[in-house]
Amino acid sequence: MASIFSKIVTGEIPCYKIYEDETVLAFLDIHPETRGHTLVIPKIEIDKIYDLPDDVYTHLMSVVKMLSKNMEEKLGARTLLKVIGTDVPHAHVHLVPYDEKYEHGKTLELAPEEFEKIRDILAVK
Repeated sequence: MASIFSKIVTGEIPCYKIYEDETVLAFLDIHPETRGHTLVIPKIEIDKIYDLPDDVYTHLMSVVKMLSKNMEEKLGARTLLKVIGTDVPHAHVHLVPYDEKYEHGKTLELAPEEFEKIRDILAVK
């Protein structure tokens, strides 16, 4: 059965897309810990990040690096990288902008308009 992330990749489920290429997709987390909380996923459905083919892993992490720098520049906050691997059985990296007020695990409720505004700020063409 396809994971929710695979359904996002195929367009069955919409997302607030930040970046996409032939290998990876990055989109805003709908249960964000902070404004701008982004998920970066490979388009292939593999459960564990360390099981990705080396070329996909390397590309995924290069996109994580690029998006983290973009996030810090656009939001003026450091970026926390998290690979948790327990919430969705599809490899992914969380990019969480944070400051001294950051509380791990606490989530925000954002209106669609707020997600759209953040997407527009962070989107990389």
